[in-house]
Amino acid sequence: MTLPLDLLTELEPTVARLLDRHVAAAPVWFPHAYIPWSRAADFDGPLNGTPWRADQSELPQAVADALMVNLLTEDNLPSYHFEIATQFGRHGAWGAWVHRWTAEEDRHAHALRGYLHARRAVDPVALERQRMQHVSIGYTSDHASLLHGLAYVTVQELATREAHRNTGLACADPVARQLTARIAADENLHMIFYRDLYTAAVELDPDSALSALADVICSFDMPGSTIPGFQQRALRIAASGIYNLDVHRRHVLQPLLRSLGVMTRSGLGPAGEQARDRIGRQLDELRTRAERSQRLFDRMRETAPAASVPSPHPPLSYEERPGP
Repeated sequence: MTLPLDLLTELEPTVARLLDRHVAAAPVWFPHAYIPWSRAADFDGPLNGTPWRADQSELPQAVADALMVNLLTEDNLPSYHFEIATQFGRHGAWGAWVHRWTAEEDRHAHALRGYLHARRAVDPVALERQRMQHVSIGYTSDHASLLHGLAYVTVQELATREAHRNTGLACADPVARQLTARIAADENLHMIFYRDLYTAAVELDPDSALSALADVICSFDMPGSTIPGFQQRALRIAASGIYNLDVHRRHVLQPLLRSLGVMTRSGLGPAGEQARDRIGRQLDELRTRAERSQRLFDRMRETAPAASVPSPHPPLSYEERPGP
């Protein structure tokens, strides 16, 4: 089948149906209820409080890194909204979804920042300076088509869910676990929306949809990769097991590929078969790189045990994940 010239129009009934389902499934929650205000204290400055010191943080370094990366990623919401509103439009079911998604994502930044400040978990001055720098740069996607944009957010939402959830599991603080679980549940619903929308796109034209998905999988970067100091933080986060190549392959890409039926779909043309081969090779490459990285992390722990970070609780299997 030839892909319709107006894919937005073709998919809009599906967007409307999935949006109605999403609104019915998404719970109402309030960021202020997840912040430990009783542990908060004034900072130095106009209120003449206590300056922040590194010894005030009770979090392992990798957990603090992950929370900062997650928050600064959420802070760039204005750029993400602009990107998807430009691509999806601001009218009809597409526009309603864009605004709903934006409103839900905005809660995450409010809740995470409140938690970090109340717990004095990170340097608030450094955090604000990095927020200014990161948001001032903004985010620009290089998606070649609507299908590429949809494929990216499908992968990215599941990756974000894993990052939030595993951050909480790596933290000894039950308040952080509760908050990150709440955020991860939101991201799970967003992922389900995009996954099912992409399933509809695959049905319209499997070859084009799989080609776009292969492009995204083979060049995927998280939207927070431009955060100042991201590479150093990402290394500590990966070494801790919060989010690394193995998590990305086993708990993001493989479940999505199963849900979309990519590796078992019949009737593909040459472009679709080529795309599936590229995806298979990428999964093999990720496994090889993940094994190599794990050996490096093991050596790091052996040579510097005091600097090691406890691994998080083993991730749930995809079948155990929450969802409608």
